[in-house]
Amino acid sequence: MCRNIRVLHNFEPPSTPAEIRAAALQFVRKVSGVNKPSIATEAAFRDAVEQIAVATEHLLASLPRRQPRRTREAELERARRRGLLLRGRPIDPK
Repeated sequence: MCRNIRVLHNFEPPSTPAEIRAAALQFVRKVSGVNKPSIATEAAFRDAVEQIAVATEHLLASLPRRQPRRTREAELERARRRGLLLRGRPIDPK
C-alpha cells in the first residue's frame, strides 16, 4: 500500500474531510498508476476520489473505538523516534 496513506481512525480531534480526501486521492493514484489524470480521464478520476472519500467517512464513522484516542502530536513523536532508530541515532529519553 502507499506509504503516504495514514491511519485516520480514532484521532482526537477526528480526522478532517481534507485528510480523508487526501488519503482517497493517494489511494486512487496508487490503484490507477496515474499521478495526474489526462483531460479525458479527469472526470472519472475526480469521481473515484469523491466516492472513496465518502466511503471512508462512512467507514470511520461506523468503526468502534477500542483504544484510547490518539493525538497527532503523539503520532508525530512516534514517527520521529522510529526514524531515529532506523538511522541508528540515539533517542532522547522523554
